[in-house]
Amino acid sequence: MTLNELFDILDLNKDGELSRSELHIAAQRMGWHWHEAPILAVLDLLTILRPVPRNTFIAFMNQITEDPLGPYGKVLLNAPHFSPPIASKDDLLSTHKRGEVINSLKKQQGVTPDDNIYGDGVSLLERTAGMNIANDYQRLLNTLDSSHIPIDDAALLIIDPQRSFTNGVWMQSIGSQAEVDVKPIQLAFNNCAQLLNENYRRIETMFSRCPFPPNSYDWDDRLAGIIDSTQLYFIKPGNSILFPSTNGFREWVKSCINNGKKILVMGGCTLNSCLRISSIETQNHFKNQKLRVVVDLSLSGARTSNFISSPMYGGLSAVESTVREMIAAGVLVVRRAEWR
Repeated sequence: MTLNELFDILDLNKDGELSRSELHIAAQRMGWHWHEAPILAVLDLLTILRPVPRNTFIAFMNQITEDPLGPYGKVLLNAPHFSPPIASKDDLLSTHKRGEVINSLKKQQGVTPDDNIYGDGVSLLERTAGMNIANDYQRLLNTLDSSHIPIDDAALLIIDPQRSFTNGVWMQSIGSQAEVDVKPIQLAFNNCAQLLNENYRRIETMFSRCPFPPNSYDWDDRLAGIIDSTQLYFIKPGNSILFPSTNGFREWVKSCINNGKKILVMGGCTLNSCLRISSIETQNHFKNQKLRVVVDLSLSGARTSNFISSPMYGGLSAVESTVREMIAAGVLVVRRAEWR
């Protein structure tokens, strides 16, 4: 199939431009799955603000083909992260307000806790994993503090708050215990939704996304009605937010630092992999610029099985081992970040 033929299939209304909605509808109709997930992720980001004309689409696809890093190479430099602003701050605020009105009903639905997901992480573990595991996690929390975070001095990064982890292909890959295993992740996304519902316009906020097939790539249902439809994000195909180097994360952090923000709070999914590696590598990468990385456990999800002690971690759970590793690397791990 030529690129022109592919574009003709994706361009559903035949107007010579590929919109974001056309991309997702056509990708589902074509049965795109894991193999096409990186292309879906890149094209989603490149069409997030405006449709892409045929010639531009072909140029992007050729750039991907010719780059040793493929979709994770220089094509990402065409994303809006690296483009001049297309509207004033007041215009963007008005757009956000219009989005709030349009999404008001979805927002209310998005922040309503699941009937089976309530309370804090300890009470959840007590119900799903047993008293002993819940007590172990409580003892870990007792060694940590909450932290007051000045809104003017901090930014928020939520890693991969996507449907895949709670109702998509990643969850489905776990097997028969999936529904129980992902409940701490669902709780973390609930808490992220509550925080964003109250502070999305007040806190400098960004997100990352892993490349997943259609339906699994979207925001988790708890956040979908809160996050603006044109919200930018960083593509993160692995565990580290710093890869690929062209995803815009470094530039965003530098901009935050230049604007006086010396604290980066992280949450999302999952604590013992992506959050662990991303927080440690970010702390190391920006340590000479005096950036303090904070991981908020109330916003951070891990599988239920990762709260169970294991010989693999010297008798600790994967979660407790992760917390200790982050602290040793200079990351501040807190029970809850209290924004003020």
